[in-house]
Amino acid sequence: MPEGTKRNNAAIALTLVGVVVGMVGLSFAAVPLYDLFCRVTGFGGTTQEASVVPGETGERVFTVRFNADVNPKLPWDFAPEQRAVQVKAGEQGLAFYIARNLAARPTTGTAVFNVTPAKAGQYFNKTQCFCFDEQRLEPGQQAEMGVSFFVDPAILEDPALADVETITLSYTFFRDLDDLQEQPGEDAKITSENRRAAGEDARHSIN
Repeated sequence: MPEGTKRNNAAIALTLVGVVVGMVGLSFAAVPLYDLFCRVTGFGGTTQEASVVPGETGERVFTVRFNADVNPKLPWDFAPEQRAVQVKAGEQGLAFYIARNLAARPTTGTAVFNVTPAKAGQYFNKTQCFCFDEQRLEPGQQAEMGVSFFVDPAILEDPALADVETITLSYTFFRDLDDLQEQPGEDAKITSENRRAAGEDARHSIN
């Protein structure tokens, strides 16, 4: 094979390797970049995080509703204590959820969240939230989990949000992956006593 052809083949091979490496690098970078994009823009109903509540409030009132779901792999009962609260733009709101471990052993969960309508995500700020950390509950343990939030007064200047009167904050708890791996092939058993108690508590929490 001529020397020039060998050099060309080597250059092509190196280029292909570089392309593959670059694609792998981009795939790892895509997740944090996408997460950053969602947090900045509120895309998909992604909420914002803030350390302080604005000092100013507007007269416009928003109804914030609360929703709760649990992935089937996590043996918990999870429900909001209140269906909804009303807050002015810029006013701090506070809500609580109740979680109970229905399993016969400790389990750990992590919450994901979003708001609807999705376009309100960029204006919905949380100052404190149980979703920032993993939550571990002992067998039968019940915990009250709070979330502190406000609707950014900047929403009043956005004509695209002029029709928004109600914002729904939704949480879904998932089983922690490490928790699943600790007990391979063994699912947490739900006791009938815990299931019955959780059902009674859920009825009381929303009445």
